[in-house]
Amino acid sequence: MSLLKCHGFLFDMDGVLVDSRAVVDRCWRRWAARHDMDPEPIIAVAHGRRSSDTLREVAPHLDIAAEVAWLDEAERTDMDGLTAMPGAVALLTHLPGVSWAIVTSAGDALARERLTVCGLPIPRALIASERITNGKPAPDGYLAGARALGIAPADCVVFEDSPPGVEAGLAAGARVVGIATTYPAERLARATRVVRDLSEVHVGRDHAASAGLMGDSVFHVLLGA
Repeated sequence: MSLLKCHGFLFDMDGVLVDSRAVVDRCWRRWAARHDMDPEPIIAVAHGRRSSDTLREVAPHLDIAAEVAWLDEAERTDMDGLTAMPGAVALLTHLPGVSWAIVTSAGDALARERLTVCGLPIPRALIASERITNGKPAPDGYLAGARALGIAPADCVVFEDSPPGVEAGLAAGARVVGIATTYPAERLARATRVVRDLSEVHVGRDHAASAGLMGDSVFHVLLGA
């Protein structure tokens, strides 16, 4: 068991809140088949990143904007098998809306559709791919999420399932809880802590610490089964 204290929470979406792994794999395999490419090296680097960043790495010779549009449409029309990750519904419905945001490499429309399909609440602050200049592992998204909450990054806890996401959270100055759903725990070793999934995350309000604050609350985050 580990204990962290914070004022706010910044969640990645895919692999942390939403299980979209099958959808992402299917769409990248379809894309690779269109271009007669081996899908395995592509899928190995695609999770946790914007499609545009993956494409610039694996196929810089193509029209990136056109390929992103194809992938976005493929993912938008493929919702088969989408489900909330373990513990996600219980945790999000327990948190005050002003205390948490989502920072995702998905586009805004796709993120909202996936959250709705999975029965998850849509946050007041949703930092989608089109709202930032540099994708993960750059810290832009998590810095924007903290700003949207009005909370310093150092007072936030980030929840991430990918190495680029862990690096983004750390670079923003936040503490990072690695979620070992998409990658094995050893790939997330730079995270502050690593848990299996959100069912091992328990949040309560620290009433004594919150009593003297104007606006922000202090939360204690207990990590472990």
